[in-house]
Amino acid sequence: MPDNVALKPVIPAPLPAAALYRRCDPAGFGFQTTADLEPLDGAPGQARAMEAMRFGLAIRREGYNLFAIGPEGTGKRTAIDQFTRQRAAKEPAPQDWIYVNNFTEPHKPRALALPPGRGALLRGDMRGLIEDLRAALPAAFESEDYQARRRTIDGSFKERQEQAFRQVERGARQRNVGIIRTPMGIALAPMRNGEVLPPDEFQKVSETERQRIQEDMNVVHGELEAVLQQVPRWDSERRDKIRDLNREVTRSAIGYRLDVLSRRYADLPNVVSHLKVVERDLIENAEQFLAAQMVEPSIRAGARTVSEGSPFDRYQINLLIDRAENSGAPVVEENHPTIQNLLGRVEYRHQFGNLVTDFTLIRPGALHRANGGYLLLDARRVLLQPFAWEELKRTLRAGEIQIRSMADTLGLISTMTLQPEPIPINTKIVLTGDRLLYYMLAELDPDFQELFKVAADFDDEMDRSADSEMIYARLLASIAKRENILPLDRSAVARVIEHAARLAGDAEKVTMRIETVADLLREADHLAREAGRTTIDAAEIQRAIDLQIRRASRLRERIHDEIRRGTILIDTAGGQVGQVNGLSVLHLGGFAFGRPSRISARIRLGRGQVVDIEREAKLGGPIHSKGVMILSGFLGGRFGRDRPLALQASLVFEQSYGGVEGDSASMAELCAILSALAAIPIRQEIAITGSVNQNGDAQPISGVNEKVEGFFDVCQAAGLTGRQGVVIPVSNVKHLMLRRDVVEAAAEGRFWIHAVANIDEAMAVLTGIEPGTREATGQYPAGTVNQRVEAELGSLAERAKAFGTIGRKDTPQ
Repeated sequence: MPDNVALKPVIPAPLPAAALYRRCDPAGFGFQTTADLEPLDGAPGQARAMEAMRFGLAIRREGYNLFAIGPEGTGKRTAIDQFTRQRAAKEPAPQDWIYVNNFTEPHKPRALALPPGRGALLRGDMRGLIEDLRAALPAAFESEDYQARRRTIDGSFKERQEQAFRQVERGARQRNVGIIRTPMGIALAPMRNGEVLPPDEFQKVSETERQRIQEDMNVVHGELEAVLQQVPRWDSERRDKIRDLNREVTRSAIGYRLDVLSRRYADLPNVVSHLKVVERDLIENAEQFLAAQMVEPSIRAGARTVSEGSPFDRYQINLLIDRAENSGAPVVEENHPTIQNLLGRVEYRHQFGNLVTDFTLIRPGALHRANGGYLLLDARRVLLQPFAWEELKRTLRAGEIQIRSMADTLGLISTMTLQPEPIPINTKIVLTGDRLLYYMLAELDPDFQELFKVAADFDDEMDRSADSEMIYARLLASIAKRENILPLDRSAVARVIEHAARLAGDAEKVTMRIETVADLLREADHLAREAGRTTIDAAEIQRAIDLQIRRASRLRERIHDEIRRGTILIDTAGGQVGQVNGLSVLHLGGFAFGRPSRISARIRLGRGQVVDIEREAKLGGPIHSKGVMILSGFLGGRFGRDRPLALQASLVFEQSYGGVEGDSASMAELCAILSALAAIPIRQEIAITGSVNQNGDAQPISGVNEKVEGFFDVCQAAGLTGRQGVVIPVSNVKHLMLRRDVVEAAAEGRFWIHAVANIDEAMAVLTGIEPGTREATGQYPAGTVNQRVEAELGSLAERAKAFGTIGRKDTPQ
């Protein structure tokens, strides 16, 4: 058969319209509106994740915290919140935690655990005790009994002192020495006849008499000195007796009240022990309270609170965590996980121009509030906060919450500050994040797997079946009830399910990105209310979808307009050798659309290389480069077994000025190379997508719906002729959920989609020529695509042989 005679190709039949879109039949639902449905409880389609949640929350072992994996918008946070709250409601409320003064080391406040609700009671009781003491202590010290006993002690001291002085004075008089008390102190002077001897008279006495007088004065001075030395000891004894009296009076004033408190908290040894320390400190410092009572009126006059300087502050209770209102375990979500918000902090206040603090200014963090329950955190937010991730890990490893300032963590200051006693932690941490973040932490952080041993993987898709569609309808009912959205009728539910399959990019799946679906319902509800409707039907759902696309499609329309005007070169008619319409997808701001691209190939004599111009220009990504390299493997495997390939093929995306990534154009690129080798034109009214392996098999790609629709829009703008269409891998048929106008055009024969299994079927569609199968003789039938390709490769090899230098490194140049 002559080379220019082609066999009639076996071209795969176009896909029927029913294969391009899987409808959801509203008649299959047994309800009228979602108001008739019971809202869904739980997370549909997330059985694996919920099993992991149950396991992770139930096991009480070190390191079994959870990481909930999944993309944003899948409802994992809502599901986790609901699940943990349901579980927490069945668990007992954890302990209260209080901080009290450490009277031995005030900079290290003590932490005490109390049964739920008892912390607030103890705080109230201590406040009552302090108020009682403010009145009881002054009253006790102002009583007649105390004053009489105090006067007795003071009088005894005074009498003892006076008696000693009188005795010295009697001895002095016997020696004619006078003791004179002056403002400057006590002085001695000689006396005669009971009168102080004037200085001039003293000078007239004999030397012997003056010596005697001086000796007598020295004796008196010694006796007086001995008495004066005893006075401090006697005063110390007086103070000791007063102190003992004060303690006795204080003990009498506070004893009954503290005994009542001790009996009230007899079941809490740590509280009883603290009350004993309080009693001991009150007794030891009673005099301070008396002095404070005298100062407080002036403090109030200065517009300061008593708590800023009152010695009674040391007996207050800092109720860090109060579980009085809790009926179960706490569930805490921290949206701003800084170190202080996680671990707590110590606050300061201004006092006389200085920053001061004490144990009453200790504030709890999320870990304190969630202690005994569950703490929900966004992993990305934790990692973005300086040192928060490391401090969270340190807390989990240590098993206790240590409140530390950022400056202390960084070692920036050396001044003493509060060091609150650590609190044991018993909290389940539930982190949420996407899969990339989870796998990066697992790979790069050696502590991660030890501390977060349970992964709850939330899927973003659910299998589509009659049963799952009914479950999805109940999910929509739940969203409508939660968001106060008008009920959806059956047609609206069916349209949402169809759109959910489109969002999943798979006719056999529905998306579980619940937030995206909820947004659609909110917008449809707005449109329905504007129209005065009481329910939402399919028309409102479709209009909401159209408006979403309208808001995001400016760039798509601009590209299509440039194609229509000829600025971007895309042919939709005729045939060209080595030129094919490939299809790509652009993702911009959550909106994806298909864009046709012209791919061209050129062939020349070479050494069996396929040159990727995108890679050479550093615009091609590694996956795209891999796809191009696979083409060399296919060409060598099919046509280079008996002789070397002596070609060099160059491939390029025409008018591409950005990066190119992905292998979804590899089948189109291979078709362009085969067309260039065989000199067979490719029909330009056809676009093709799909990747190819070294055996020439068509492999599935992503974004098939957007790609088909992108070429359809270009063809529609140029005018549909009935010959235009798209070639896709047969494995992508199950992913088709095309727009209604595309399906209608296919049903009417104005546009069509072919599904191919390999490169030969693709070439048959693109060229209209039989690709050809190698016969028993080892040759391809004459006129077929493969025969022409092989003939051209043979010709190139002969020409290369004629040159004699190609491929030989030892040939002289």
